[in-house]
Amino acid sequence: MILSDRDIRLALKEGNVKITPTDGLDRRIGPDGIDFRLGNTFLVFERNKQPYIDPRRSETVKGTTRQVVVKTGEPFIIHPHELVLATTLERVTLCDELLGRLEGRSSLGRLGIIVHSTASIFHPGWDGTATMELGNLGVMPVALYPRMRICMFTFERMSSPVERPYGSDGSKSKYQGQDGPLPSGVWEELEAELEDEQLHQGVQTGLELAGEDEAS
Repeated sequence: MILSDRDIRLALKEGNVKITPTDGLDRRIGPDGIDFRLGNTFLVFERNKQPYIDPRRSETVKGTTRQVVVKTGEPFIIHPHELVLATTLERVTLCDELLGRLEGRSSLGRLGIIVHSTASIFHPGWDGTATMELGNLGVMPVALYPRMRICMFTFERMSSPVERPYGSDGSKSKYQGQDGPLPSGVWEELEAELEDEQLHQGVQTGLELAGEDEAS
């Protein structure tokens, strides 16, 4: 169930949702969410540093991003078909029974700006700023400014408090506590992925051997 404006205010009052900084927060609360503002730090991709990125070879990502810090009042220009990692100005902390969801704003969407490609969910227990996968689907470059309203957060109540919130011991929460745009942490999953692959190959090999024995 998505929280209404009155339930969002109650969640803030009770500390189930914590958002900082709080300046202008109440007037950015809509019927079903809160507008978040754009931070001033961006990660832009350097296309000439590597021939490609391989999710199984961490060395292929070295040098592929460069940090850009934009002063308040100055524009950041995002070009057509460009992907940029950016951060929200606000930091949000969620209790163990609320899920956050990052949504785009229609006014910017009509200019071609999207705020995420796949990652819209912030799990119960989340604490940190939100990294956005900013993209420009339009045909014209667009100027974005730090502190402008860039996205909206909605909040949904779980059927019950989760047993292992994001950021708890053993949860492998790669992005917990982030205070700026972070690059992909997909390589942290590689060891478990390879173990699963080897197990699968072993099972398949066993089945093949069993089939050969039956045929003989």
